[in-house]
Amino acid sequence: MDMAQAFALASGALVATNLASILIAGKRLKATGFPPPDLRKKPPVSIVIPVRGIENFTAETLSRAFRLSWPNYELLFCVAHGNDPVIAEIERTAAEHPSVASRILVGDDRISANPKLNNCVKGWQAARHDWVVLADSNVLMPEDYVQHLMGGWRSDSGLVCSTPLGSRPDGFWAEVECTFLNTQQARWQYAGEALGLGFAQGKSMLWYKPMLDANGGIHALNAEIAEDAASTKLVNRLGLKVHLVSSPFEQPLGRRTGHDIWSRQCRWSRLRRVTFPGFFTPEILLGLLPPLSLALIAVALGVGTLPSTALLVLAGIYLPEIALAFAKGWRLSRWSVPAMIVRDVMLPAIWLRAWLGGTIDWRGNTMTIGTTACELEEAPAGP
Repeated sequence: MDMAQAFALASGALVATNLASILIAGKRLKATGFPPPDLRKKPPVSIVIPVRGIENFTAETLSRAFRLSWPNYELLFCVAHGNDPVIAEIERTAAEHPSVASRILVGDDRISANPKLNNCVKGWQAARHDWVVLADSNVLMPEDYVQHLMGGWRSDSGLVCSTPLGSRPDGFWAEVECTFLNTQQARWQYAGEALGLGFAQGKSMLWYKPMLDANGGIHALNAEIAEDAASTKLVNRLGLKVHLVSSPFEQPLGRRTGHDIWSRQCRWSRLRRVTFPGFFTPEILLGLLPPLSLALIAVALGVGTLPSTALLVLAGIYLPEIALAFAKGWRLSRWSVPAMIVRDVMLPAIWLRAWLGGTIDWRGNTMTIGTTACELEEAPAGP
């Protein structure tokens, strides 16, 4: 085999891997709005929601949390500082739904370098029920939110969670964020879970509280800077698995800027690099640029023609991705393909940036992520 053929085959292998991941994820995923499994038992559930400040869709996400169809649940809103403006919004929404048990817990327990985990500690400790959901404040919970989570629990489950599904983008950069969240990150996470490589995602995590309490409780999740990485490792050590809900929950995006996307994706990449370097390293092969570059080298060495080869790689990467989004009812627009291309141009730069240390901002908290560890700097006392 000459070099030209080797490059062509390597390009084809990456395109085939991309297609295989979409086929596997597509088989595992249900379409948006698909009903959850029928459950005979519906135990009471505590939902712990860390909040900070007013976000784009705060009023709606709060209202959704109070309108779940689960017969017995409580909402525990965790706020680090008593002067946070979100408290008034929570109180207003709670007053409109007096039949739902809810509490606002204020305080900042510094158990780790993870500000979100620190905020959740008091909620975990105050939870009255054995089943506890840790849910981000920007999750747009459907009425059957708890049913989906409980329906995902199996005999070998240690944790059930959901990836965020980007929706309601306002502007081109929010469209780019949708392509990062949906047909890239959610797709690969569901494909991995189907192959027995389930990873936790911190947006929505269902725990059986007695099990986690018997293994260090919520404090055990400070073993890693990201609570989802610590959760994955803890569950695996117990010989259990991380499972995903059949259909991911929405995260409405609103307006995003290019800086927002770059900062968020770099933060997540650097956290993956610190916590799972062996799985993070091959991410450089994702997206359009690696197979396209290999194909263009093959063309330069005499295999194929430039227009047909480039078109073949583009179609092999993006047509299956578009088909997945269409089949599952995910965000698609006339901007989706340009957004996918911009995303894939960004991927190598984000991957390279992840290997460098430095500071990042995590919802008002300054964090220093080095090559192997992270530190949380003191945040201002206000919201």
